[in-house]
Amino acid sequence: MLHSKGEGLSLRAMSGAPAVVIDLSRLPSHGRAVAAWLRGSKSTRQIPIVFVGGDASKVDALKKEIPDAVFTTLPHAVLAVRKAVESPRNLNPVTPAQMMASTRSTAQKLGIAAGTRVRLIDPPSNYENVLGELPEGVQFHEDGNCPVILWFVRERGAFEAELARRRGLAVDCKFWIVWKKGQAALNGNVVREAALAMGLVDYKICSLDAVWSGILFAVKKG
Repeated sequence: MLHSKGEGLSLRAMSGAPAVVIDLSRLPSHGRAVAAWLRGSKSTRQIPIVFVGGDASKVDALKKEIPDAVFTTLPHAVLAVRKAVESPRNLNPVTPAQMMASTRSTAQKLGIAAGTRVRLIDPPSNYENVLGELPEGVQFHEDGNCPVILWFVRERGAFEAELARRRGLAVDCKFWIVWKKGQAALNGNVVREAALAMGLVDYKICSLDAVWSGILFAVKKG
């Protein structure tokens, strides 16, 4: 079973050991970010990673960044996953610091250019520090449609209750749902699953700072 958007998916083989399969055929930058997060976290850095498909040049770059990962093609994916979980655990996996560090600013990652109108929904009081240095002429608004919308969510119940009403914002805007890192009740998986159930599709994941992460959503077509 593979996810079609470059996103990691935890699988369990007959041995019961977990592995993460990342499909590089679409949105490889998303899958790359997932892999970097896995290798950067102490609790997940020893989990085997299996990359499937992808453009040859991007695959070659990933092989240099995460040489201990498994790289395969779709027809051989099942066998590759089985071998990955049955092999001895890597006691010293690579920590791809060069992947974790980004030369792009938070504004660039969020699609905020010079003069962009940005709507903030329930932002933290220190939102200017979260967003960092901004291009000239960026304007913040509390309501209305803007090219970029950031919805900061904190509690699962409130988020799920509001999601249906907020869903329409993703039609014509870059609609980011942003949550606090390190929370079990409301994390990236919870946000993504709830949004997908509402007919949204995720396109990009972004770490804003040490506290906040976000996912970019759009309304599913068709």
